[in-house]
Amino acid sequence: MKEAPVPLIYEESVEGRQGVTLPKPGVPLSPLPAELLRDDLNLPETDELTVVRHFTRLSRQNFSIDGQYYPLGSCTMKYNPRMNEEAAGLRGFRRAHPLLGAAENQGALALIGKLQESLKKITGFTAFSLQPAAGAQGELAGVLMIRAYHQSRGNRERKRMLIPDSAHGTNPATCTMAGFTTETIPSTPSGELDLGALKDACTGEKALTLAGIMITNPNTLGLFEPRIREIITMIHNAGGLVYGDGANMNALLGILRPADLGFDVMHLNLHKTFSTPHGGGGPGAGAVGAGPLLADYLPGPLVSKTGETYGPVMPPQSIGRLKTFYGNFGVLVRAYAYIRLLGREGIRRVGEQAVLNANYVKTLIQDLYPLPFGADRPCMHEFAASPDLENHLSTLDIAKRLIDYGFHPPTVYFPLIVKEALMVEPTETESKETLDAFIGALRAIAGEAKNQPELLASAPHDTPVGRLDETAAARKPVLVYRPGGAGQLHGGG
Repeated sequence: MKEAPVPLIYEESVEGRQGVTLPKPGVPLSPLPAELLRDDLNLPETDELTVVRHFTRLSRQNFSIDGQYYPLGSCTMKYNPRMNEEAAGLRGFRRAHPLLGAAENQGALALIGKLQESLKKITGFTAFSLQPAAGAQGELAGVLMIRAYHQSRGNRERKRMLIPDSAHGTNPATCTMAGFTTETIPSTPSGELDLGALKDACTGEKALTLAGIMITNPNTLGLFEPRIREIITMIHNAGGLVYGDGANMNALLGILRPADLGFDVMHLNLHKTFSTPHGGGGPGAGAVGAGPLLADYLPGPLVSKTGETYGPVMPPQSIGRLKTFYGNFGVLVRAYAYIRLLGREGIRRVGEQAVLNANYVKTLIQDLYPLPFGADRPCMHEFAASPDLENHLSTLDIAKRLIDYGFHPPTVYFPLIVKEALMVEPTETESKETLDAFIGALRAIAGEAKNQPELLASAPHDTPVGRLDETAAARKPVLVYRPGGAGQLHGGG
């Protein structure tokens, strides 16, 4: 049954109605600052039940993984076990405060120390820092560590960072923030890094200015670099270091350890790969692992164990702090609970199932949604399709139409090297029945694109708000309620 239109709480206001009666104060009243008072604050007057219903209705309009499938490529919006939430809500963790000191926070520090050890085993790195509060901050940590390493050796001229065109979009910005210049390495028609272009960028005199490479493997096309060892060796032979963007670690869990391939430093998105609800800017944790060359440069503090006591320690050449105290602790608790819940075999099963689900979806839609790269080889945990579009339609139209079918749209227009990109990540937590329904929706939409293109061009149709003017919403946002203009509440008209 379709819900009735949601009235705004301002429209349900009744003069004199109130939801709570405050007791008479038992202390003398103090005058309020006159400069902070105003007479024109038109707050709604309503009862408690109306307020509860208002916010409950609003919550049902939000799309969430609890309600439906969320195939957002490169963002891993998978189901997060409720046990993780229970663990993060335990009184000892919930009420821990870092200002109490190490002696009073042994339980929290022990968890951080054990999580460091777990991540070391999963990735093969020498040491881990759990400081960074996001993947982008983890990127910055890794690049700053590379800079510090070169500077400590007197190689201040090494300021060139190589970035594949299939890398994550934050990589160039991260390098710029760290004081590096960037150079793009193209992909071959098969979606792999062009080794000829890479060789040209790190041989001869160019080797003297090379700081390293930032590489995502699997890359953003969802393809594993089959010559990754050769790539890493080429960079090392030129005196550079290799940063691994671990945002796509989902596909490798329990199967491959990045450090064994020769990566020098890598960040992991604990809020994606190791299960914490995220989106809308947070929360997150971009843990950074380092090999022998860079372990001493990790941001601190790390947690170490002396005898039976856990305590903070700064690596000897640390780049310093990136966040207050010990990182985003609530996310760390959830990640540790997730790893302990699954164990060694379960972690590997996550990687296997993520890859299986992605290949299942890819295989059953690629006749209608072709893959310009890697169509003839297995993908990893995600893939990037380029739909055959007619009737002046776009990938955005497909994404909007998916909303009418009850699915959150995948990532669109990324990676940039794929025309009209539709990037799909099924995640390991979705069942075959859900994937079949998603496949059916995509195939139905492909048919509509040919026979009823107006359905796509005007989608979505079954949402409280229709398609927005996104340009106007960005340039002229309306962020407050305006009586008589409910549509404006959502921005841009």
